[in-house]
Amino acid sequence: MSTPITRDELWQTLGRLASGVTIVTAMHAGERRGMTASAVISLSHDPPTLGVAVAHDRKMHALLSQPEVTHFGLNILSSTQKNLSEHFAGKTDPAISLSWFEHEGLPLLGGTIAQIVCRKEQAVPFSDHTLFTGVIEYTRFTDDDPLVYFRGQYHELG
Repeated sequence: MSTPITRDELWQTLGRLASGVTIVTAMHAGERRGMTASAVISLSHDPPTLGVAVAHDRKMHALLSQPEVTHFGLNILSSTQKNLSEHFAGKTDPAISLSWFEHEGLPLLGGTIAQIVCRKEQAVPFSDHTLFTGVIEYTRFTDDDPLVYFRGQYHELG
C-alpha cells in the first residue's frame, strides 16, 4: 500500500491543472453576492449543465443552499481582472469598482469574457464541499483572453 499524500502534495499536484478563473454570483434578499471559484465543470450538453463546487464554510454555500435562491451566475474573468478574483476570494478592496448588471434579476459582472445564468438543479454534498449543478439558461461572451490560474499564480494566455 502506498503512503497517503499530504495536503501540500495534493495542492502542489492539482496546481498543475490550469483552470479558468470565475466568479459565482447570486442574489438573496436584494443583496448581490460573489465568490471566486476554480472548481467549475461542464457536466452535460443536453440539457446544457454545469457544476460548481463550494466549500461548506463559504458564505456562498449558505446562500446557494437557500431554497428561494433558484439561479446562480458564472462570470469567466478576462486576463485584466485579477483584482476581481482577489476581491471575491476575500482580499476585499474597498476602492474596487464593481461593474454589476442584472439579467432577469440575477447579478452578473460586466467586463468579463463570459456570463452564464444557471437554474439551480441539485446540491450534491461531498466531504467538505457541495457540488451545485445548474441548467444553463443564458450565455453571453466575448473573444477576449481569459485569466488562468496555474501553480498558485495568475497567468495570461499568449
